[in-house]
Amino acid sequence: MFKPLAFTKTYSMAAAAILSITLAPVLMGFFIRGKIPAEEKNPINRLLIWLYHPVIDFVIKWRWSVVFSAAGLIVWVFFPWNNLAARLLPDGRAKEWAFKVGKFFPYQNLGSEFMPPLYEGDLLYMPTTFPGISPTKARELLQTTDKLIRRFDEVHHVFGKVGRAESATDPAPFDMIETTIMLKPEAEWPVVDIKNDAGNIIAHRRRTSDELIDAMNAAVQIPGLNNAWTMPIKTRIDMLATGIKTPVGIKVAGADLAQLERIASEIEAVVKGVPGTLSAFAERTMGGNYIQFKIDRKAIARYGLRIADVQDVLEVALGGMPLTTTVEGLERYGINLRYSRDFRENLGALRDIVVPTPTGAQVPLGQLAKIETVHAPMGVKSEAAVPNAWIYVDVKGVDIGTYVQMAMRAVNEAVANGTVKLPSGYNIFWSGQYEYMLRAQQRLMIVVPLTLLLIILIIYLNTRSAIKTAIVMLAVPFSLVGAIGILALLNYNLSVAVWVGIIALAGLDAETGVVMLLYLDLAYEDWKQRGLMRNVGALRDAIYHGAVKRVRPKAMTACVIIAGLAPILWSHGTGADVMKRIATPMIGGVITSTIMELLVYPAIYYLWRSHSLKNLPPEDSSAAQPDPKPVLA
Repeated sequence: MFKPLAFTKTYSMAAAAILSITLAPVLMGFFIRGKIPAEEKNPINRLLIWLYHPVIDFVIKWRWSVVFSAAGLIVWVFFPWNNLAARLLPDGRAKEWAFKVGKFFPYQNLGSEFMPPLYEGDLLYMPTTFPGISPTKARELLQTTDKLIRRFDEVHHVFGKVGRAESATDPAPFDMIETTIMLKPEAEWPVVDIKNDAGNIIAHRRRTSDELIDAMNAAVQIPGLNNAWTMPIKTRIDMLATGIKTPVGIKVAGADLAQLERIASEIEAVVKGVPGTLSAFAERTMGGNYIQFKIDRKAIARYGLRIADVQDVLEVALGGMPLTTTVEGLERYGINLRYSRDFRENLGALRDIVVPTPTGAQVPLGQLAKIETVHAPMGVKSEAAVPNAWIYVDVKGVDIGTYVQMAMRAVNEAVANGTVKLPSGYNIFWSGQYEYMLRAQQRLMIVVPLTLLLIILIIYLNTRSAIKTAIVMLAVPFSLVGAIGILALLNYNLSVAVWVGIIALAGLDAETGVVMLLYLDLAYEDWKQRGLMRNVGALRDAIYHGAVKRVRPKAMTACVIIAGLAPILWSHGTGADVMKRIATPMIGGVITSTIMELLVYPAIYYLWRSHSLKNLPPEDSSAAQPDPKPVLA
């Protein structure tokens, strides 16, 4: 999904790098001519220097405090307060207060999901009812739900389907309804009263897609119907990959179908009590109703009949026999022949169906076969050649990762205390988006360290110094402070899209860190070549020149990055949710990394370089700043 983004970004940066060393110097020779004003005369630069000068003095004076404060800020963001409180504190008010305090530690409060909700512009309503429903009742339910949904002014039209389509990839039974809801453009949605859970009006505007789904879910409440709302394309992809149509699915694997149905029903009752559960429904694997005909071979032999003769009558009476096909223009319709409903609507009528014999006699079917109704599977799902029973779980108000952890804990406790009886040979698997999320986490465990390793290698080949490489890579934790903070502020969950943004952020961090370290190194080497680097006072002057005098290009680098990404935060429409999750951590990370680089890098650089200089008393180390010659970057 992110390959186009990765290729576009890579090709763009490659083209920009080539143009910067080929075309840019030529254009600079053409357009940058005449008298060039000094950098200090630039009003923006003068403002930045005026603001940054006292800051750099404070940073150099209190260098150890600045470094430890930055380290403390990083620890605060990632500190696992809740895990420690859960392990060390006994149950009671102390633990409750500890968890309340834990809300102030950002990272541990972030949820997790595979991908953010991708609004496709249309909706898919996929309720599930109990098996054994008749075609007549299924059609009635379909028409009722379609009418209820069509009443909303945001809906353009609906199209519902119940049962199996003419496709081998869609073996849907009668207990699964699929209604595609085509919505009007959002500009045509009416302005309505927005109410909270208590029924009070809190706003008067157009509904959001989530509010529309909540309103539809409240309107379509039919006994025996478990609602599920999703997106058409997303659902098809999920069902082809895992078979689960809801965000969370539970698969019970075992040999006996009756045991699977019992276990799935018990798990359904447990999961319904987990906070955040919108609906939970376990498939009834043995819920199908069938009419079984046991042909009496001795009875048909007395009348000179074959089994095929009796089966042909049953085929015509119940299923129908195709006779021919009529062609109406470009349309073709099959013509079937079967008995009228009065002759097949109950078991008594079926027993009265007559079967012609070779002698011309008409024998009732009830004398030739035993007719009864039986319960059997409507369909058998299997994975790895093992039968399965599935539980569909829809969630609301909680992220997928947190919900699955709570539900898994509840199910494990239920198995331990005997509420869910799980015989040996039966297993429980968690599927749906959670399965995708686990796969993504396993891949990210390889991709993220590999990305950081490549960045470190490139920086080291450029600087030839492990210390400089480490200083530049400090920008990564500095940026994560802002990335995690803004994610927590906007209530975003960690997802693949967020991690893509964080991976891209690592490259931007290295860029801004290299720029900062470059100017500090140029100033230091210039002072050293001119013979001025004799004490810590000269080092302070060099850092002042490399940091304060060159604050404008550093601020400009960060501002350009932020200005290019900020419009995405206000984007709206299909795909905007994914792009927001990519851009948000990048914006927050660039802001904090730039601020902390301007504050922490000079202090660390001072501590590093001061070891090689002779320390003088404070009154002797405050040498007057020389008038340095311009340092070319």
